[in-house]
Amino acid sequence: MSRPVLVIGNKNYSSWSLRPWLLLRHFGVDFDEIRLPLDTPEFHARIRQYSPTARVPALEDGELSLWDSLAICEYANERWLDGRGWPREQAARALARVAAAEMHSGFVALRSQLPMNSRRRPDGYRWDDAAQRDIDRMQALWGELRGRFGGEGGFLCGDFGIVDAMFAPVAVRFDGYGVPVTGPAADYLQALLALPALREWREAAAAETETVAATDALRA
Repeated sequence: MSRPVLVIGNKNYSSWSLRPWLLLRHFGVDFDEIRLPLDTPEFHARIRQYSPTARVPALEDGELSLWDSLAICEYANERWLDGRGWPREQAARALARVAAAEMHSGFVALRSQLPMNSRRRPDGYRWDDAAQRDIDRMQALWGELRGRFGGEGGFLCGDFGIVDAMFAPVAVRFDGYGVPVTGPAADYLQALLALPALREWREAAAAETETVAATDALRA
């Protein structure tokens, strides 16, 4: 049987691609990777072979094609993870899904003003009040989940799962822009940044040479 294929953008810029990539890599799912640098002739020439929306990520598993990051994670959870992508306990699982959905559709000011750039280092850049409200909400959400369900594990509901994959790009953003993070949210941020699969992604991002203006419209 052929291995699934995950189509992604630049590792430096594509936050949406990071989410399913991280989940698959963390859980040891074997997959092939096709990297299409964002906003390039190659990207525009090839992306519709894999994604009808012309956005990344996209997953091909045999004859099945998927083109949404959260849908890919849900499929992977059923197909390869035996349900380990979500917490076993019902309340934790329900709230983890709520948090993942909030991340999937919200935090617009944070996304636009602190775009994904894994190579970035803090330089004094500051954001407006709308982005700060998103940052404050993010920390409150992390603290709530960690306080209720984190237990002895380092992640939002104990063990790493889909909800953590959804927030991993935020950890990269907070690190790169020097966002002050305190309390349980700071501990969670460090757990994400120390995750071996995320470190692998960032090492590959550091080796990339492309420079593009990644935008959320590209599912970056």
